[in-house]
Amino acid sequence: MAVEEKLLDELRRIRKLLEPKEEPVVEKVKPKGIKAKSIKFKDDFVNFIKKYKVMGLAVAFIMAIYLGGLVQALVDDLIMPILAYIPGIDVIADWAVGPFLFGHFISALLTFIIVALVIFLLVKLTTKIGIE
Repeated sequence: MAVEEKLLDELRRIRKLLEPKEEPVVEKVKPKGIKAKSIKFKDDFVNFIKKYKVMGLAVAFIMAIYLGGLVQALVDDLIMPILAYIPGIDVIADWAVGPFLFGHFISALLTFIIVALVIFLLVKLTTKIGIE
């Protein structure tokens, strides 16, 4: 029983040490007039950039554009020429019934599946080597 009480006391002491300390409230002197509005706007803008991680989002968006181009080049320049050696694959895009070019749709679907497979393999590879 004494050991349990010592253990509980130690846990209480640790919990008390881990509780966040209240920071003293420091009141800022607020300027008045146009300067106050421009400072508030600047602070709001900086908070927006920080809160929504706009720079990281911009970098990710730009990288995604170029990664998409890389994947498309891989599919168009390396994988599709290999598929061209399969008899009948090269004429799929020409299949049509009246005004409906369903061969073009099948070709686009095949390209989409190959691109998705390449992206899946890239994600698996980068996860395996630790680049996430």
